[in-house]
Amino acid sequence: MSLKNYWSRLLALVLVAVIGLTGCNSSTGLTGNYSQDTLTVIETLTTALDLPSDAPDLAAIQTTAREQINDYISRYRRETKSGGLRSFTTMQTALNSLAGYYTAYGSRPIPEKLKNRLKIEFKQAKVAVERGV
Repeated sequence: MSLKNYWSRLLALVLVAVIGLTGCNSSTGLTGNYSQDTLTVIETLTTALDLPSDAPDLAAIQTTAREQINDYISRYRRETKSGGLRSFTTMQTALNSLAGYYTAYGSRPIPEKLKNRLKIEFKQAKVAVERGV
């Protein structure tokens, strides 16, 4: 084996390792524990909903909320343990509504009717998670 071939294989192995390890890192604060992650997402999104439209860190919190929505749904949608739970389906409905609003209207203030519905769904999901269903 030539030296050039050896270095190219070594570089490829290092790149695969780096990409694999950084791909596993979650910057959204989700741990992989379904119950804890559900409560974390509910807390973050409730904070985002309660912020006034002129808050200085509104954009950063909305960005975190979008990242958590994507990470949460992609992590738990296909899992058989959590995918069929009532808490997950309630969360999925709420998250789809909020993500759809963020996609369609960007940083516009969220209407009170949507806020109230999301808070009700978050409360239902929280109760369901605490019961284990």
